[in-house]
Amino acid sequence: MGGAVSAGEDNDELIDNLKEAQYIRTDLVEQAFRAIDRADYYLEEFKENAYKDLAWKHGNIHLSAPCIYSEVMEALDLQPGLSFLNLGSGTGYLSSMVGLILGPFGVNHGVELHSDVTEYAKQKLDFFIRTSDSFDKFDFCEPSFVTGNCLEISPDCCQYDRVYCGAGVQKEHEEYMKNLLKVGGILVMPLEEKLTKITRTGPSAWETKKILAVSFAPLIQPCRSESGQSRLVQLPPPAVRSLQDLARIAIRGSIKRAMHHEVTKGGGGGGGSCLKGTPRFKRRRVRRRRMETIVFLDKEVFASRISNPSDDTSCEDAEEEKRDMAERTPRETKPEPPVNFLRQRVLRLPLPDPLKYYLLYYREK
Repeated sequence: MGGAVSAGEDNDELIDNLKEAQYIRTDLVEQAFRAIDRADYYLEEFKENAYKDLAWKHGNIHLSAPCIYSEVMEALDLQPGLSFLNLGSGTGYLSSMVGLILGPFGVNHGVELHSDVTEYAKQKLDFFIRTSDSFDKFDFCEPSFVTGNCLEISPDCCQYDRVYCGAGVQKEHEEYMKNLLKVGGILVMPLEEKLTKITRTGPSAWETKKILAVSFAPLIQPCRSESGQSRLVQLPPPAVRSLQDLARIAIRGSIKRAMHHEVTKGGGGGGGSCLKGTPRFKRRRVRRRRMETIVFLDKEVFASRISNPSDDTSCEDAEEEKRDMAERTPRETKPEPPVNFLRQRVLRLPLPDPLKYYLLYYREK
C-alpha cells in the first residue's frame, strides 16, 4: 500500500510531503515522525527505498507505507501516560514513534508472530536508544516486544487505552479486538478493506469511523499444539519504575525545564535548542493530486482514482521553482546537526562519571 505522496530525498522531506498531503496533521505526530529515521528500520541493501511512500517486505520483515502509519498515528489520538498495544508490531518502527509521545509513565507493548522479527525489532530499538540524535528531545516509553499470535492473548491480560492491529482483521475477530480496549479507548485496525477507528464509549457502546480504503494481508490463524491446546500469549505486566529510574527521569526533566526557562528569558544563548528540530532547507512546494484509495497486494502497489484532475497546477509549480532558484545563494550549505545541550549539561554536573552516564542512558552520542 502507498504511493499517495511523492518520494522524499531524506526523512524530513518525506515528512514534509506527508504534511502537505494532510496525512500528518498534528504537531505531536510530526515530531515523532521526524525524530525516527525510517531508513534505520530497513536492511542496508534496501535503504534507497526508505523515503518512498511504499510498503516494504523482505522475508518476515514488513513496514507499511508512511501514509498508512501517518493515518494510524493521527487516529490513535495519543497522549502522555496512556497504555498502547501493537498487534503485529513488526520492526518496532511504529511502537518507537508511539513511545516518544507516551512518555516515561506510559505502557508500550507489542506482539509479533515471528521470533526473528521480534529480535530484529529489539536490535533496532537498541540502536535508536544508543545512537539517535533526537533521543534526548523526548522522555521515552520504551516498547516491550513478545513473540506469539495476537489472536491468542491470555484472557486475563489487562486492557489498553490504545490498540493497533497491523494485519487485516476478519469480521469474526472484531469483538475479540474490541475487548482489548478500556472504556474510552481507541482501536485502529484494517477491517473489511477499510482502515477503521473504533472508540469504546461505554462497557458495551462503540463508535466506528472508516478512515481509508486499504488492503492488508490477513491475520494468521492460530495453530493448535499437539495436545489441541492454544499457546496463550502472556503480555508483560505494567512496569513499576524503580526509585533510581524515577530519579533519572526527574533530573533530566529538571535540566530541560531550566534550559527552556533560560531560552524564554533570553539568557540561554540557544541552550534549549536540543529540544528543537534540525533546521532544514526550504524546499520547493510540490502540488500533488490526492489518491483516494491505496492498495497493497502481495508485492504489487496500486493507487486508484485521483480525486480531482483539475488540481494539476504545473504552471504554478514552474513559477514557484523560479522564485526558489532566485532565492538560492551559491554558498548555501546543509546546516550542521544541532548540539545536544542536554548531554553537555549532564556531563558538567558535579557527579561521578557512572552517574552521568546513567543519566545519559549510556548513549554513544
